[in-house]
Amino acid sequence: MKETPEDQAVRNDAYNVTADELRQFIERFEHLDAEKKDIADQQKEVMAEAKGRGYDTKVLRKIIAMRKRAPDDIAEEEAVLDLYKAALGMI
Repeated sequence: MKETPEDQAVRNDAYNVTADELRQFIERFEHLDAEKKDIADQQKEVMAEAKGRGYDTKVLRKIIAMRKRAPDDIAEEEAVLDLYKAALGMI
């Protein structure tokens, strides 16, 4: 079956819409990626400031990670850690 000019127009319009939509997705992702980089830079600045005031940034990062977790999970992990330390004579 031969493609008519109308068929070609429909196909071209569909291609253009798809290309535009694809471009929008890519641009949105790139924008979010730039925002993520900015936020990471700001977080580094906060840690540098805390370090400059004498705080241990390694411990700060552990506390931040702990605050994201459920208290029961933390307690269970600490209990197992204490058990292992006792088994190794570290307590």
